[in-house]
Amino acid sequence: MKAIRFHDVGGPDVLQFQEVEMPTPEAGQVRIKLHAIGVNYIDIYHRTGLYKLPLPAIPGQEGAGIVDAVGANVTDFHIGDRVAFVLDAPSYAEYTVVPTVRLVQIPDDVSFQQAAAALLQGLTAHYLCFSTYPLKQDEWCLIHAAAGGAGQLTVQMAKIAGARVIGTVSTQEKARVAQDAGCDEVILYTQTDFVPEVKRITNNKGLPVVYDSVGKDTFQGSLECLAPRGYMVSWGNASGPVPPLDPRELMRKGSLYLTRPTLGHYIATRQELDWRAADLFRWLAVGRLRVRIDRTFALQDAAEAHRYIESRASMGKILIEP
Repeated sequence: MKAIRFHDVGGPDVLQFQEVEMPTPEAGQVRIKLHAIGVNYIDIYHRTGLYKLPLPAIPGQEGAGIVDAVGANVTDFHIGDRVAFVLDAPSYAEYTVVPTVRLVQIPDDVSFQQAAAALLQGLTAHYLCFSTYPLKQDEWCLIHAAAGGAGQLTVQMAKIAGARVIGTVSTQEKARVAQDAGCDEVILYTQTDFVPEVKRITNNKGLPVVYDSVGKDTFQGSLECLAPRGYMVSWGNASGPVPPLDPRELMRKGSLYLTRPTLGHYIATRQELDWRAADLFRWLAVGRLRVRIDRTFALQDAAEAHRYIESRASMGKILIEP
């Protein structure tokens, strides 16, 4: 089968389109013929070595397709099932083997493209808004990179929770996308310092929570936006990792809470994965949640997909189709 592999960490050029051995499912696993593959920023972190993988590696953490083989002791999934997965399986390939603990059934009214575009980022948005800091009716939150794929889904989840949303974006075009996703206020951080704008919007009260996927460039400003005992949810590093922090700074800024969550800890049980996926697919099916697919690339063009997402120009989800 064909797959994308990298033998050394580095820029997009390390991604190679190669013939590799067809995987065989072991006990508790299924093999999937992939129809759509989600591209996520974590794929960049793996390729650059920020998050390390054993080399050579096939990147990717998300995909959707049809089960074409099952391993021993698999009773809840069958050949021909439409499924999607997150984590624990490489996805930049024509086929992949996935442990069933990371697998969910795709409802008939959700497409492969929707499932691959929404699952990882949608599950992330779900845990951010309903578990890491459960948003309350009418309270304000700040969501950075609100026009990106994950940002748009987080905005929509926050609105489902009943919150009011301030989003940051870099361009007027992205501001329109963020407003369409549901932002009540949008700040162009390239033109305006977001900290005084947040304080103006909240009448200097500050925010109960900031959801920050940007990292280094926004971290200090995000702390400044919080009310006493507010939650700093630092869940991404798009601009680079956050520098070391003296915990006393959290005390000085109002006894703040700081957390650095990751998806695996929020879908650690079958029950939790099914709960989040069921909400996600139900809201997609009825149109309460919309996923915007920005661009789709062929498998052999994975390097171009990485260049595009790293350019910060994307306004929605990036997909690869084998």
